[in-house]
Amino acid sequence: MATIDNLPSLRDVIESHGLSARKSLGQNFLLDLNLTAKIARQAGDLSGSDVLEIGPGPGGLTRGLLAEGARRVLAIEKDPRCMPALEEISAAYPGKLQVINGDALEVDPLAHLTPPIRVAANLPYNVGTELLVRWLTPKEWPPFWQSLTLMFQREVANRIVAEPGSKAYGRLALLAQWRADARIVITLPPETFTPPPKVNSAVVHLTALETPRFEADAATLNRVVATAFNQRRKMLRSSLKSISPDIEDVLNAAGIAPTERAERVSLEEFCALARQVAKL
Repeated sequence: MATIDNLPSLRDVIESHGLSARKSLGQNFLLDLNLTAKIARQAGDLSGSDVLEIGPGPGGLTRGLLAEGARRVLAIEKDPRCMPALEEISAAYPGKLQVINGDALEVDPLAHLTPPIRVAANLPYNVGTELLVRWLTPKEWPPFWQSLTLMFQREVANRIVAEPGSKAYGRLALLAQWRADARIVITLPPETFTPPPKVNSAVVHLTALETPRFEADAATLNRVVATAFNQRRKMLRSSLKSISPDIEDVLNAAGIAPTERAERVSLEEFCALARQVAKL
């Protein structure tokens, strides 16, 4: 689908600019412009929003976002080899695309964006989870973003939407579901990418809630959840001993059996526990 704009196909772009994917940068390029446009549409109506994209590579999703009418796109790309290809897209969409050559973990995008802001990205596998946790745990809520539309390994996507009692349930599910609605909207097999990864991938769409689902202090909740899942197979009275010597009393006060295990405790129960811990 090279007809969403007048630019060359992504395969031609990669060949002309010598953009072989680098494993060290977590790169797996999505070359089908039908798919990149489909992912862009999952981000919702972009006409009134600035969009932050991390790791655009040769610009497949970038082109999808612009073709779908994004007000403006800020793309942060670590690989300097990709800059000429992204500059060609910028020239085709005057005033619509700003590209920063830098590390997404170090660049502050807010100096370059105007609310409302949406995030859409085929995240590099080696930084995807860290970026998501940062976006879910800002000091103030609501966050700078209205929604996140993000590509992950399918295993990570499953962890974001997991329910209590499942093997995938853990800290990532709790952080995501406490403050956002999260759902998997697209699944993609390895052969969709160049080079093909060894695992399936999935796009997760998260919509920020105005307020968290249950009252809790963010730092306390994060500490309790991280400590509980650090030894997920142990009973909470054992795994949470470092939180308080009287942890059994604290658990009982929160309405949680001390013999329960972290993977069977709901978000609401963890928030109740965090409220009790905050009183200590």
